[in-house]
Amino acid sequence: MDKSTKSRKALSMRRRKYHTRSRIFGTLERPRLAVFRSLNHIYAQIIDDTEGKTLASMSTKAKDFVQNEKATRIDNSFQVGLKLGEKAIAAGITKVSFDRSSYKYHGRVKALADGARKAGLIF
Repeated sequence: MDKSTKSRKALSMRRRKYHTRSRIFGTLERPRLAVFRSLNHIYAQIIDDTEGKTLASMSTKAKDFVQNEKATRIDNSFQVGLKLGEKAIAAGITKVSFDRSSYKYHGRVKALADGARKAGLIF
């Protein structure tokens, strides 16, 4: 992959991220559930954009996340969503706006959303 292809991919990802982010704003009544996906891990946090505070967060690297050796990355993403949903419900958060950033809504991102919904969060 040459340099121009990498910069084109980065530019298109940045454009998709800003397009998605321009329509989503988290408030205290309906905070934003932001997702970041790396090659091996997935991170999610619930953010109140009016005060700029993270209300709850969870990732596959968190200390309270127990990783099964035979679980796939999609299974781990579902578990992260489930645990994040449980943390949010305990904090009194029931409704969120889902910010998938520049990622397509399938695979690990979809699994995280399904886990959060199963825990009781409303998108």
